[in-house]
Amino acid sequence: QVQLVESGGGLVQTGGSLRLSCAASGRTFTGSNMGWFRQAPGKEREFVSAITWRGVSRYYADSVKGRFTISRDNAKNTVYLQMNSLKPEDTAVYYCAVGWRDFSGLSQSGVDYWGKGTLVTVSS
Repeated sequence: QVQLVESGGGLVQTGGSLRLSCAASGRTFTGSNMGWFRQAPGKEREFVSAITWRGVSRYYADSVKGRFTISRDNAKNTVYLQMNSLKPEDTAVYYCAVGWRDFSGLSQSGVDYWGKGTLVTVSS
């Protein structure tokens, strides 16, 4: 059974940093694209960032470019999201996702597995 387990969420002040981790298990993840989506209260889930299997290509939503950095460790089947200069509008539940359907990147329709999410709250 595939599991994606997120960790690292919490409460932080504006301008602070958090590092999210997502550990995947239950199958081989060779060739996968991994990434993060988020859903703020009352809003639809949106793309945040994605990384290809070898880490050659990385994608970011315009709203987080220059502040967030995605990385992965294939030996550990883990993807990370380093979030710096956090803003109140970054407050959301952050979901880890894995997929093989997209040639590169990770769209919502391209996700094969989702994590349960971790809450990030940025206070003003």
